Amino acid sequence: MPLSTERKEEYFETFKELLTTYTKCFVVSVDNVGSAQLQVTRKALRGKAAILMGKNTMMRKCIREYAEENEGSPTIQLEALCRGNVGFVFTNGDLGEIREVLESNVRPAPARVGAIAPADVIVPKGPTGCDPGQTAFFQTLQISTKISKGQIEMTNDTHLIHVGNKVTASEAALLQKLNIEPFTYGLVLKSVYDNGSLFSAKVLDITDEVLAAKFSSALSVVASLSLALGFPTQASVPHSIANAFKAVLAVTLGCDNYTFATADVYAAYLAAN
Repeated sequence: MPLSTERKEEYFETFKELLTTYTKCFVVSVDNVGSAQLQVTRKALRGKAAILMGKNTMMRKCIREYAEENEGSPTIQLEALCRGNVGFVFTNGDLGEIREVLESNVRPAPARVGAIAPADVIVPKGPTGCDPGQTAFFQTLQISTKISKGQIEMTNDTHLIHVGNKVTASEAALLQKLNIEPFTYGLVLKSVYDNGSLFSAKVLDITDEVLAAKFSSALSVVASLSLALGFPTQASVPHSIANAFKAVLAVTLGCDNYTFATADVYAAYLAAN
């Protein structure tokens, strides 16, 4: 049922107010997420963030109108992201904290026929609880079995469904027989908008530790190149000084009539060993 004019105006006002109030937001995919699960997520984010869903045409129109009313607003970038079953999570808080809340609110779900598998499904070996009369069903799926204690037992772990493939009727039936709910569904982060910048949600996986490791690795490469070329840089100078000290120390230890205070420490160590 289409929204009334009053409801549309109210929705537009709410959306524009969120765009004005908040400087950050997540664009999330809500495939297979029910209203009850969404309500639980809203409660978990209360006071920290606001969730807004709607028809893509309405969301795009609202974003365009807001950009026209606020010339030069970078929020116009969000219009192109209104594709598929998506929504917005607005916040002024820490993006990492909001992300943790969103990713923690997931629910197990059965494999439905025709659905695209979001993850690999591996059925572990062991007893299935199925009677021997259902052996043919497992043979159809090319699953090796044996009869043990009056029931069918799978002899090997079986990679039943590959990520990205459609779930077949036989695969869904087997998982139902084994009472396995292989998938979990929740709000999936697609993109992040932060003070006018738009980037992939994967960027949030880059922690301070990852940045430090990347910087350290790059610094080592620069130092190695500088030393090999004989071209001093800030990265290579400490290594050059260390190498010069080693050369002076080696010469000093080889002399009988010359030494200096620091060399005496190494000479005493070598004499003791």
